[in-house]
Amino acid sequence: MYIGIATSGRAPILNEVLRDLARQETPPARVLVCPAREEDLNFPPSETLPFEVERVHSTPGACVQRNAIMDRLSMERDGVLLFMDDDFFLRADYISELSRLFQSRQDVVMATGTVLADGAPGPGLSVEESLAILAADRDDVPERIEPVYNGYGCNMAVRLEAAERHSLRFDAEMPLYAWLEDVDFSRRLAAHGRLVSSTRLRGVHMGVKRGRGSGVRLGYSQIANPWYLMRKRTMRPDLAARQALRNIAANVAKMGRPEPWVDRKGRVKGNLLAVADLLRGRIHPRNILSL
Repeated sequence: MYIGIATSGRAPILNEVLRDLARQETPPARVLVCPAREEDLNFPPSETLPFEVERVHSTPGACVQRNAIMDRLSMERDGVLLFMDDDFFLRADYISELSRLFQSRQDVVMATGTVLADGAPGPGLSVEESLAILAADRDDVPERIEPVYNGYGCNMAVRLEAAERHSLRFDAEMPLYAWLEDVDFSRRLAAHGRLVSSTRLRGVHMGVKRGRGSGVRLGYSQIANPWYLMRKRTMRPDLAARQALRNIAANVAKMGRPEPWVDRKGRVKGNLLAVADLLRGRIHPRNILSL
């Protein structure tokens, strides 16, 4: 079992996540961390972990960083790679349960877990809050395996044999924060096996706001990326339209009294720029690089 973490601007939080991985009942074989910048991975050399943390080099961007991790593991076709966000905490039996799931269900090519608490829609959770939620979780949750449309990128495990056999990688045409890259990758992988969620894979997503980039760029991606994926046929038109319209509605409705952790005005500006580019026939996820 391998763990891959693409990280940007969250070194202190990443260090806490790495320390917490030492609690796993079954330690990972390798932990590969791909930082956007050198300073994004600075785990203290004086501390020891029951696994080696391998630095993987890449240019910044969630997709290219994740691809660099997959390239490093391209010869490990018998394994499973768990992509974790740099602010996601696993329950202590997560890797054990994940290994059992993939061993017992050979048709599964992707598995995603149950998020006990997700700070992403709100102000975010602290490390202490996240660990307290995990500590209070029940141990006797019955296993329920269900099909899913896509994995949730904060905890998304991939059978490497399927990805390598079909040369699947994340789409680098969606740069930087790469909104919805997990949907695109999931739907391409879905042609080769089952995508499932499990109630026995449990964790907490802090939803840290640092490292996500500007509100204008994100607002543009909220429209451009669903459109791009719809054109690629990796996102159903109804889902793409619903995603874009929901984002626009939320940004406009909350612009007058925005949450302290959200740049609603920037997102609305990005939404409008994307709609203008759509009408001009020049909309593309990579346009955020010039914003």
